[in-house]
Parts: sequence; structure tokens; C-alpha cells
Amino acid sequence: MKDMRTAIIDIGSNTVRLVMYRYSKDEGLREFGNMKKVARLRTYILPSGEMSEEGIQLLQDLLQSFKQILEDYNIKDIKIAATAAVRQATNNTEIVQRMQQQLGMTVDVLSEEEEAYFGFLAVVNSMSTPSAVTIDIGGGSTEITLFKNKKLLKTHSFPFGTVSLKQNYVKNTIITEEEKKRLRSFLRQQFMSLPWIVDVTLPIIGIGGSSRNIGQVYQQKIDYPISDVHHFEMTKQNIDTLKLELGSMSYEQLKNLDGLSADRADIIVLALEAFAALMEVVNSKHFQISKKGLREGLIINRVAGSNVTAFDKYNVFNINARRIAFEYGRSEEEVILLSNLAEQLYREVCHLEVFHYNEAHLELIKRAAKLYAIGEYIELDSASQHTFYLIANQAIPGITQIERMKIALLASYKNKEYFERFVQPFSNWFSKEEQKDLRDFGAILKFVYGLNISKRNAASRVTLEKTDEEIVCIVTTKRNAVAEEYQANRHKKHLERLFKCDLKIKFEVEGWNE
Repeated sequence: MKDMRTAIIDIGSNTVRLVMYRYSKDEGLREFGNMKKVARLRTYILPSGEMSEEGIQLLQDLLQSFKQILEDYNIKDIKIAATAAVRQATNNTEIVQRMQQQLGMTVDVLSEEEEAYFGFLAVVNSMSTPSAVTIDIGGGSTEITLFKNKKLLKTHSFPFGTVSLKQNYVKNTIITEEEKKRLRSFLRQQFMSLPWIVDVTLPIIGIGGSSRNIGQVYQQKIDYPISDVHHFEMTKQNIDTLKLELGSMSYEQLKNLDGLSADRADIIVLALEAFAALMEVVNSKHFQISKKGLREGLIINRVAGSNVTAFDKYNVFNINARRIAFEYGRSEEEVILLSNLAEQLYREVCHLEVFHYNEAHLELIKRAAKLYAIGEYIELDSASQHTFYLIANQAIPGITQIERMKIALLASYKNKEYFERFVQPFSNWFSKEEQKDLRDFGAILKFVYGLNISKRNAASRVTLEKTDEEIVCIVTTKRNAVAEEYQANRHKKHLERLFKCDLKIKFEVEGWNE
């Protein structure tokens, strides 16, 4: 597969969403269009179990509008997936046939197991958490999965979601305290019916719009310095506090709450109650948020069907780092070289006992090396600022937000002044000792980057030797590297501060003896 453009239409119980993707080997998977319509299809299920004509017509009209959009984009490959509202409708066969006959669009009604699986697939291919319980609470169903070491062990789908819970437990617009008591009892009873999640003490990962909205609201509340919820983590106490605060607000206050979509104002407290109840049953202290869910699972599955090497759930960051590096003009050969040289220099510095060897530190340095100075693609003179912004302000699958900020600080390192400017909004994330380590690692990367300043991949090895008076850095190259030698001598002061002694640099061409 060289290039692919496809669309996923997700027919949920609360919303119907169209997302367009493209995939290529070099760029990876990219989303380039996203449109949502609030439909609340679950409310059109009649007491008889059928979806009403009004609901079916609403769905048909929405699909018709999406079809016209897809024609404008000239996208032929389309996957339409329906979840709980259509699945639970007793006339779902009629609904599917009508969309095929009237619009020529094939709707695939996902089973409960399929819906849970695709959510799991999205999580393990976008997050580094090895084991967790996931919850995807939609409008009409709630999917729970358990995975360990990124292997799916159990799935279950409950036939309730935020919209159906509102119908069954909330008389007016906003839930009352008495209604909350009944709801909590119901949710706890339901979750306790799954013995495989009781007291497993794993993190909870929230999938879907409700969990994303909760993360956005909480970030606004605490003046979080970045606007991204993927892999954002909240504690059980954070969830309980937010539940109390939002639970005391009026409908109008909720509609105007920063971070909360107006169409979720009447159901967000119900979602919070579900998350809190699940955390109690699981005995979990951590609630993580995934921006990736059903739709991403569907497209990952679709791409992987044609290219089995497109994704690797055990190597998520490196796949995405390769994509980002390519996007900003880095060849794969250069990315590998910078990572290798950074590892060599770190090990040499540890050998001199300047650092104590730490596997996690080495992994961090290698990761940052792959993205070092990508901001050059935008402007050479302001590469440091652009690099920090590009990394800090995009969700990078496979790493936590704290890990992402560490990589941003290392990959953008220019000098101590710039480092302190960039770290200032995040200074409470890192101790003084951690900040010093990050500065030192950044200095290593700045020096290493200079060893390939001409982009010819000439350097092959870097070693350090200590004498009584100085440290000698020997750079082995495949050919003459005048530009690299000039750059290394310009930047040696960063390592001299680290070593607290003079640094002498020698360049040697492989096979030559001086």
C-alpha cells in the first residue's frame, strides 16, 4: 500500500461523526477532516424496541450530507460503523437496508465485542500504558475491556450509556441528589458483576467524548499549561472533586463551562458518576484519557489489513517519531545516526562517572535525538523555539505528557537561558535535580547534532578519553568532516561546563592514522 485515503463514519447513540484519514508509509496515518452532528439517536428508540421513523429519517439525512462531503473530497473508500443505538433497535435490519437502497451506503452494525475490541486497538497503538481497564461510555452502551502487557484479556458491553441513563434516572434536565444515589447503586452493581475487574488496581483509561470533555474541563480549572488531553492523567480525588463541582451547577452554568461541549451539558455528570464508580470497583487511583477510540481502532484495523507492518503496539513512539521527523525533512538514516551517536556519547560520559548510568535516561536521550532541532524546517535562526513548540503542542502517541515535555526540552536545547524560558510554565512538573539532568542531556544532544551539521551522515563513532588535564573527544568519521569539526569546536563549551574541565576534540577518518 503506497497511499490510502479513507473515511470512517461512526453512527453513535449520541453523535454521528465523519472522520477522513490518509495513510502512506512515510507520513503514517494522518487525520485531515473531522465533522460531527449531535443526533441523540438513542432517544428515538420506542418502547417497542424499534427506532422511530423520525430517527431513521434523521440518520438518513445526516448520511446524505456526509455523502456529499465525501464526493467533494473524492473519497471512495468508506467504512460506516453503527453502534448501540442501531444495534439495540429491533428494526436494525430495516435501517441498514434503507441506507443501502436510498443512499447506496453500506452500514456495518458492530457487535458489542467488536466495538470493545476497536477501542482497545486504538488505545494500545497510541498509549504507553502496558496494562489497564478501559471504559468507553457512549450514549447507549458502555464498553469495558481488560488488557495486560497490551494483550486483550476480557471485554464486556453494558446496554446503558449517558443518554439512556439520563432517560432512566433523570426526571428533569439536571440530576438530583436522590437520583444520583439510585444511579450510583445501579452503576456499582453493574460493574461488580464483572469479577475480572474487581480490585485489579490497574489504571482506568477513558475513551470517547465524555472522558475527553472531563479532561478539558479539569485542565481549564487548574490552568494547565498545554491544551491536549491525550494521555492526560487524573487521580481518583480529582474525579471526585470535579464530580461534586459539576454536580452542583445548573444546566446554564454547565452549558457555558470552559472545556465542556454544550451538547454534553446534561450528561457529563452521569459520565463522571460512571467513571468514579468504576474506579472504586477496580480500586484504581489513576484515570487516564485517550483521544483515540473506536474510529481510530477501525482505521488502524483497515490499514493493517493491507500493511501488517504499519503499526506496532510495542513500539508506538518510535513509529510516530519517524513520521514526525519525515514531516520536518529528516531522513531515516539521519534519525538513526543521531540516536546512535547520542547513545554512544551518553555511555561514554557515564563511563567517566559524570553521570550514573540510567536506562530510562538513555531512552529519553535517544528519543529526543530523533526529533532534535526539527524546527529548522520552519526557520533556521529560530529552530529552538519552533522545535519546542512543535513537540510540546502536539499529541505524540506512545508517550505521556510529562515524557513529551522532557523530549521537547531536550530536542530544543540551545543554551541554559532558552531552557529556563521554556521550562518555566512547567517548572512544578520537575524537581531542580531533574531540571539539571535535562539541561545536561540537552547539552549532549546539541553537541551530537553538530556532528552531522552537513547532513552527510559522516560521523560513525564518538569516544571519550580522560587525561590528567583534559578530556579528549575522538570523533570517527567515514570521510573528511570539516563542517562537523567546526561545529563541534563551537559547541564544546556545553560539554566543558558538564565535565568542569577543558575538552579537546579530535576528528579521525576511518582507516587513517594520524
